Amino acid sequence: MSESLVLVGQQGAVRTLTLNRPKALNSFTQAMHVELLAELKAAAADSGVRCLVLTGAGRGFCAGQDLADEGAAPAPEGQPPTDLSLLIERHYRPLCEQLRAMPMPVIAAVNGVAAGAGANIALCCDLVVACESASFIQAFTKIGLLPDSGGTWLLPHLVGRQRALGLALLGDKLSAHDAEAMGLIWRALPDAGFELSVADMANKLAAMPVKALIATRNAIDAAQHLSFEESLTLEAQTQKQLGSAHDYLEGVSAFMAKRAPVFTDR
Repeated sequence: MSESLVLVGQQGAVRTLTLNRPKALNSFTQAMHVELLAELKAAAADSGVRCLVLTGAGRGFCAGQDLADEGAAPAPEGQPPTDLSLLIERHYRPLCEQLRAMPMPVIAAVNGVAAGAGANIALCCDLVVACESASFIQAFTKIGLLPDSGGTWLLPHLVGRQRALGLALLGDKLSAHDAEAMGLIWRALPDAGFELSVADMANKLAAMPVKALIATRNAIDAAQHLSFEESLTLEAQTQKQLGSAHDYLEGVSAFMAKRAPVFTDR
């Protein structure tokens, strides 16, 4: 029986999903898409998962689409052209939307090259951390395509129009440190102890009030298309909901008693 294309690990309330095609730098096939989406939905439905980590096996995070896989390979000359929109709508769009809607914080632990769709799948996560030797490449124009998997939306929102166009048009390799410096990712971390650093961050998030973390993510995302006044209204409405939840009472009680809080809402 062949090995799973997505490995699943669990330590406490942290679940780790590892893309598992190391010989192909974890490039996507349709089969891997199916497995990853199923595991994301399983994590979303499991109340015991309070933080999710997405990473890659071997020396890469994800090299994007496997161009030899069915649905991506260019059609031979004289044949009807390959319709890449089918691959995007069937697989990449559901994956990106699921990552952005997970009911717990999601960390992309970029342990090596993240290229093409692999880079943008990482950027769909809430926090992106990368080892110092990792790199990010918007490789699409090198094969006559444009950034997908949300890239045309994510890049300018994260780094502004000029940097987004520079990354997308030139397709140059970007180091983890440069990615951090321009605000594309949260942190570039030393290779030595990278997994431990990611685990520490994931455990910290898992111990926090997850419902409040997700409300914060949702409000920040919504604010990108709201006016200042509309954002104030959304903050008030959301604060009303959070203020009636168990974790607010627990947080205040723990603060007053000078003890560590035990948050349980998700």
